[in-house]
Amino acid sequence: MDLYAIVRPEHLNHFGYLFGGALLKWVDEFAWIAASNNFPTCHLVTVGFSEVKFRQRVLNGSVLRFSVNKSRKGHSSVTYSVDVFARESEAENETKVFQTSVTFVRVDDDGCKVALQ
Repeated sequence: MDLYAIVRPEHLNHFGYLFGGALLKWVDEFAWIAASNNFPTCHLVTVGFSEVKFRQRVLNGSVLRFSVNKSRKGHSSVTYSVDVFARESEAENETKVFQTSVTFVRVDDDGCKVALQ
């Protein structure tokens, strides 16, 4: 599943580049959207990211493409790989700027782990 976002001034850090926290928010949100589409009746919560390492800075106006794919399903958890690519304004090619895996666990109304369907 591919999802997109545009980097705007409110997403920038004090140096004028994409704030890492904004990118992590999108990664978590978009991975959750993919997971909720695959498991629509489950309450899924994020339990972790595999790695957080920013490869390069991203400019204002860049279009980000988030490639989200299910990579592993366990008894009560599911993991999605997320690759993030940036295409600067007026550029023809995109560059990979971030990658991680996001793991979700299914919980019941009391917050206890339960099996995925």
